[in-house]
Amino acid sequence: MEPATVLIISVGAIVIGITGYGIYTAFGPPSRELADPFEDHED
Repeated sequence: MEPATVLIISVGAIVIGITGYGIYTAFGPPSRELADPFEDHED
């Protein structure tokens, strides 16, 4: 393979991995530990 193709595939895999981890953190089991700042400071 050409070096440019390997670079594009690597960057794409990293972006997909970070996106997947963000979705897992936001909606998966770790989301129970997240706090909503708007609910913490109700007027």
